[in-house]
Amino acid sequence: MDSKPRFGLIGSGSWATAIAKMLLTNTDELNWWVRREETKDHLLQYGRNPNYIQSIEFDKERIGVSTDMQAVIDNSDILIFAIPSGYLDATVQAHKPQRLENKIIINAIKGMVVEYHSIPARYLHKEFGVPYERIGLIAGPCHAEEVAREKLSYLTVACPDQAIAQTVADAMSTRYIKIQTSEDVFGAELAAVLKNIYAIGAGIAMGLGYGDNFLSVLISNASQEMKRFLAAVHEHDRDVKESAYLGDLLVTAYSPHSRNRTLGMMIGKGYSVKGAIMEMNMVAEGFNGSSGIFHLNQKFEVDMPIADAVYRILHERMSPVIEVRLLTEQLA
Repeated sequence: MDSKPRFGLIGSGSWATAIAKMLLTNTDELNWWVRREETKDHLLQYGRNPNYIQSIEFDKERIGVSTDMQAVIDNSDILIFAIPSGYLDATVQAHKPQRLENKIIINAIKGMVVEYHSIPARYLHKEFGVPYERIGLIAGPCHAEEVAREKLSYLTVACPDQAIAQTVADAMSTRYIKIQTSEDVFGAELAAVLKNIYAIGAGIAMGLGYGDNFLSVLISNASQEMKRFLAAVHEHDRDVKESAYLGDLLVTAYSPHSRNRTLGMMIGKGYSVKGAIMEMNMVAEGFNGSSGIFHLNQKFEVDMPIADAVYRILHERMSPVIEVRLLTEQLA
């Protein structure tokens, strides 16, 4: 493939902003779609995202910012989608992008497309007609806030075509971002959904006053639950102890930057689910992800006591106190 592909970024949240920072280390120019005109104007005038991670400053001459999604698509060879999963379908339907079937699409979305209980790779394949061989994934563990501060971080780029995965990895690698490649797109995507659910569960337990001892057992069991589910849904020669799986789970469950852990802690401390979501300024992907995994598991019937408990708390208004107490009798 072209050694200097043109990159397009779809999205303007904190993770999209961090990805833009990484890409502009190695690429001459970035085509960047943002939703709001005021965001575009601020980026072009000041070189900063007015809403997310304002500490990152961009070279204004190297960002082609636009609110015209089709223009960004037409001017790019590789498109990175970094829209929160809960807004992906609505955004696509509002803009009706075309001519993507010959593009390479990289998913940087860490959640389920709630309207279809689908992982983003399947959604993007069906919506745009892009072959699975040209659809990839950016997986953690990596917080946008630490990218902004240039803290050493590790990513995995997954794609069935390893040449594509390597091209994207080369474009995003920096002195503080180390990247490995993988072929396990579906497994890594599902792991990215699950780790957010488990982080909410960890936050709930912390909010209820459970200590580190219980939390370590909860996360250990969550990793085994993840292993069972991934094996049932998408058989692949994977090691869930690798950073794209266990590493991402650990950082999301333990880090104070984790939106999902924060959401869980608020619920554990007594907020209603609706109240906690309204109080937060950013999207916690695990809320929709818990519903998506629950409905997907109706087909596979994997034993998932932690994910099921989080689902019941978030979507069936069950008591966090009771659900976590019941979990303490099931974990080992």
